[in-house]
Amino acid sequence: MNSDHRVVLTLDAGGTSFRFSAMRGGVAVSNTIVLPSNGDDLQACLKSIVEGFRQVEAKCPAPPVAISFAFPGPADYPKGIIGDLNNLPAFRGGIALGPMLEEKFGIPVFINNDGDLFAYGEAIAGLLPHINDLLEKVGSPKRFKNLIGVTLGTGFGGGIVRAGELFLGDNSLSGEVWLLRNKVDPKMNAEEGACIRAVRRVYAQQAGIPFQSAPDPKTIAQIAHGPKSPSQEAAMEAYRGLGEVVGDALGQVLTLLDGLVVIGGGISGGHKLFLPPLVAELNSHYQQPNGNKLRRLASKVFNFEDAEQLADFLKGETREIVVPGSQRKICYDPLPRLGVGISRLGTSEAVAIGAYAFALKKLDQC
Repeated sequence: MNSDHRVVLTLDAGGTSFRFSAMRGGVAVSNTIVLPSNGDDLQACLKSIVEGFRQVEAKCPAPPVAISFAFPGPADYPKGIIGDLNNLPAFRGGIALGPMLEEKFGIPVFINNDGDLFAYGEAIAGLLPHINDLLEKVGSPKRFKNLIGVTLGTGFGGGIVRAGELFLGDNSLSGEVWLLRNKVDPKMNAEEGACIRAVRRVYAQQAGIPFQSAPDPKTIAQIAHGPKSPSQEAAMEAYRGLGEVVGDALGQVLTLLDGLVVIGGGISGGHKLFLPPLVAELNSHYQQPNGNKLRRLASKVFNFEDAEQLADFLKGETREIVVPGSQRKICYDPLPRLGVGISRLGTSEAVAIGAYAFALKKLDQC
């Protein structure tokens, strides 16, 4: 990918603004163009999208071969049809955004969910190759091929990469982690305990203030790292609760998928506060009827942002065993293990790289 000279136009679509750019060889080759989304006016919104891509196209060092970007769902992503969106209400009843752009620009258009592209970018150039490189350097035979990516921000998004392939599902709805059950309050979905409003809500409850008076998660994290006080305790509980809910949700995902986990999104900056309870939840136990304990996961889970845990993960339990009836030895690591780490690329860059790589792969398959 790094040596590929093909240019792809990309878009970071938000509820209030659209950010357009172009990539070649996995790096940006144009300045970012920012235009208002006009999400409540369909014609104005579509005009912004076309105009943004036109402006970026004019700055490209070579003609683009495709357009590839993330857009909120629900959507029929393979067909490029966007459904009813909360943040962009103009998209009601189904809008064929991909086909429209293909007609305007005369090149293929690929649209995906941002959680999917985040996971794909981290699998290609982020956390997954980073951990495999570290394993190789210490002489471990262990390698990982699967990655679950989740984003913590306005919502709780997810994506799955299996053996190097982005797993989209039959309805483009794989990785919908936000709809898992909320451990702390099973009447609610996991997103209500794993997003910006969740951190603010728990902080407000613990601090005894109205929700509207609760600061943003970054400020709450600063309070948690500050001097001991009732406010600090409230801040720490807000992030501890988030870690517990996210850890429980990931436990359900990892039971089925068995891969590494990477976390991005705006709240990921507070990882020193929520990763320890998150990993503790993944390493917790069930209680059996006879009183015995059963591990939540078959694998032991490590916190990649903790230097000691990362070292233990890389070391594993590597040993040599002799093949019966011969003198040949085989390197063997019997410790089943997984790990959770923070994005190595940054969420936006991971999404852009994922979008770029997805387009090139689709073009090569044609």
